[in-house]
Order: sequence, then structure tokens, then C-alpha cells
Amino acid sequence: MLPHFTNEFCARLRDTLREIGYDADGVVAALGDQAHAALGRGEPEPARRATADGSSLATLIRLFLVGDAVPADRVRRALSGAVLDEAAAIGLVALDGDTARAGLDLRPFGDEQGSWWVVADLDADQAGRPVGMDHVLGIGHASLSLARATLRRPVGSLLDLGTGCGVQALQASRHAARITATDLSERCLALASATFRLNEIEVETARGSWFEPVAGRRFDQVVCNPPFVVGPPRVDYVYRDSGLAGDDASALVVRGLPDVLAPGGVGQLLASWLHRRGEDWADRVASWLPDEGVDAWFVQRDVAEPAMYVGTWLRDAGIDPRSAAGSAQASAWLDWFAEHDVVGIGFGFVTLRTTDTDTELACEDLRHAFDDPLGPEAGGWLDRVAWLRAHADPKRLLSTTFVVPDTVVLEQVSEPGDTGWREVVRRLHRTDGPGWQQETDELVSALLAGCRGHLPLAELLALLGIAHDLSADAVVAAALPVVADLVTHGMLLPKELA
Repeated sequence: MLPHFTNEFCARLRDTLREIGYDADGVVAALGDQAHAALGRGEPEPARRATADGSSLATLIRLFLVGDAVPADRVRRALSGAVLDEAAAIGLVALDGDTARAGLDLRPFGDEQGSWWVVADLDADQAGRPVGMDHVLGIGHASLSLARATLRRPVGSLLDLGTGCGVQALQASRHAARITATDLSERCLALASATFRLNEIEVETARGSWFEPVAGRRFDQVVCNPPFVVGPPRVDYVYRDSGLAGDDASALVVRGLPDVLAPGGVGQLLASWLHRRGEDWADRVASWLPDEGVDAWFVQRDVAEPAMYVGTWLRDAGIDPRSAAGSAQASAWLDWFAEHDVVGIGFGFVTLRTTDTDTELACEDLRHAFDDPLGPEAGGWLDRVAWLRAHADPKRLLSTTFVVPDTVVLEQVSEPGDTGWREVVRRLHRTDGPGWQQETDELVSALLAGCRGHLPLAELLALLGIAHDLSADAVVAAALPVVADLVTHGMLLPKELA
């Protein structure tokens, strides 16, 4: 049965949740930081201790977040009789005699501007059994990662392709005037619609496969958390399996984005790509792009070897890899990887913008840890690429005045030698964003020391040539590619972008 949350029920439930304080800040305040963190790790006992007072907020935390069976009379006091009866009728709460359990996941979710509620299916641990084929995934690591990697600049129209429970569309409501959410799964759209109604957010929904529901339309921005799990062409769970072989689902979305983006529009998605023996992953993803018309930034955040990859996704669905069913699935999966020379599976983010020029592609390996969200960096990369394109003429680049951001530092590592310290490496390091690092040399260090927003690049290079007895032409020829690369990575900026 598909749950149907009416506007009237959502209004009553919303008022009740607000009155109780069942929101992102209220839950943290009730649990405390340590118990809240423990609950996020799947350790419920500290949360049980923090909610022993039996208050309405404690009751809802036990019911929906801890996943306990709760006395039905407590839930009735918390939600009121009418709200509980309708919640039970649509499957939000499951009543069994004198006890109540969560029938769906109802979870507060917040950002720096406020809090929402998200409706999804219970995961395998909450339900105590493997999830169903049409399982609607709730707020997970992947969806949060995509949200942090998404550009948040005001746009007129945004498409959430494959909306799931609606998390990306929720966050898009902060910066998009009009939102369209699509999904192939009828159950996904039912729960996403419940999420939107509960939060009073107007979202157009449409059901269909991939780009079919919006054929002929254009959007200023597209976000997509597709079923990116790679392997044999089968569908065990609609939230992760596309039915396409290998990384064809990611390729399909990347190839289809230019046709639904307005001029200058930006598409962003999570994606996976195969690492095949003898093939560079950058060459593989480059084959998904047209020769002209896009700027594309692929950021690889992780690479998993096949055995670990298969085990991770079996456990994700609540399947014990040691069971007969788990062994059979793992065997078929690993056979497929072996047959196709797969030695690893890359995972990361794609940012793509439509242009009217030749395609610009950057493939970056960002497997190191960093704290800053990737969304602002994606916007910065797009800005810097556009600036470099507009200043492709060396004369324009040489006439530009540059600055080194305060977040860029120069690291020098030396080791002891016979005559004192001997430099081993000289490295530029951005302390913000993704923490780019780039080895450099004495000449580049000297050039950057002069980039203080006073002299144009041409004059700095002339002074550098004189100081080191180098010809002006040789210095310019060597410097321009280095300058362009430093600008691309935000280690050197024209004053207008600083």
C-alpha cells in the first residue's frame, strides 16, 4: 500500500511536531551531543538513557529515531488521538495491542537556516529484516555528500532527477524559485510528496524513467543522486540499481544533462566509474562528454576494490555476505567484475555546465580528507574556468594583476645534510576548500611572493627574468601554463575574483 499524506493530515502532524519540538535542534538538545553522535553511529543505548523521562519529545525520539517499541498510550498523548489514528491508517505508525512502532522513518533534518522533516522507509536495522525491492532510502551519507557538493546560487528552475525521499529538493528550496522532482518509483514519489507537504514546500512531481518526464524542457540547475551502484545489469533494489550494466547509469546521466540544461545551466550528480585493467579512468569518463558545449569537473573521492565493494553493498541492503543468498549474489557480482577486467570502482561527484565553446574537462583525484563542503569549490572552479577562457589571449593574462589568497601557504620540507639543511620538497597548500596541494620551485615561489595586487603579471615576470638572468620570452613561456593551473585550483586569483 502506498502511503498517502493528505494536506490536512500534514498540517495537523506539522503543528504537533512543532509544538513538541521534534526538529533538528530539539533532538540534539534532548539527547546531548554525545548521545546524538552515538545514535548516528548505530549505538542506541545512550539515546535511551537520555529519553527516560517519558516526555512527548522523548517518546517520538524513541519511536522514530531509536526504533523502539513504545507504549501506545504515550504515543497517543504525544501525537493526540486523531493524528495517531490517521498515522496508523497510512502506515506511519504500526500499532500492535498496547505498543506502537514506527512504520516509516520520520526524521528531522536541518541546515544552518532551519529544520525539515523527511519521510522514508525504515532501513534494514530499523525494520529488523532486509529491505524490499522498492525501498525508499532516507537521509544517508551519499545524499548528504551530494548536498554538500551542490552549488547554492539562486536559480529560477531546478530539476531533482531521481528524487527518492526528496532530500535534494528540500535543500534546493533555499535557492531555487521552481523545483521539479522526478522518479521512476511510484513509492518514492509518494514519500517525497509527503516530505514536501509536511514542510509546506511546493514541488512539481512527475513519474518516469530518467529524463523522459521532462523531455523538451530546460532547467537552470539539475541535481541527481542516481542508482549508481555498478555491476551486472539487474535490479535488486530500485534506490541503488539501474538495470544497466557497469557504470552505464552514470554515463547516461552525464550524457543526458546537456539536453535538459538551459544555456549556462549547471548539473551536479553523484557518479561511479569503472577502473578497468589498462584503462585510465579519466579517459573513460571523458568518453561520456561531447567534444564541445560543456565544462565538466569530475572529482574522484574514493576507489574501492571489487571484493570490498560487493560486501559493502550487500550489508547496505541488510544481507549477510556469509548467508547462502549473500554468497550467491557476491559470486555473480565478482564474476561480472572479473569478466570485464574491473580492478576498482571509482566514486565521486560531477559538475557540468553548458557552454557555447569547446568542452573543458578536469578530472581530479580528491581521496584525502577535508572538511569544507565541495559546493562552493565547484562554483569557484566554474568561475575560474570561465575567467581563463575569457583571458586566453596571453596579452590579457599578462596585463592582469593577481593576488595569492590568504588561505594559501608555502610549505618547505628539508632534511639534514653534510653542509646543513637540504630542501627536499617545496609545496603550495590551500588550507581551505578541498585543500589542494601542488609542488613548486624557487622561481614560482618568487613570482607568487610578488603577486600582491599591485603589479601586472608582465612586470613581475620581467623582474623575475632580470633577477635570475633569464630571457623575458623564456620566462613568459614557462610561466603562463603554471599561472593558468594555479588559477584553476584557486591558489592564484585575479583581483576581480579574489
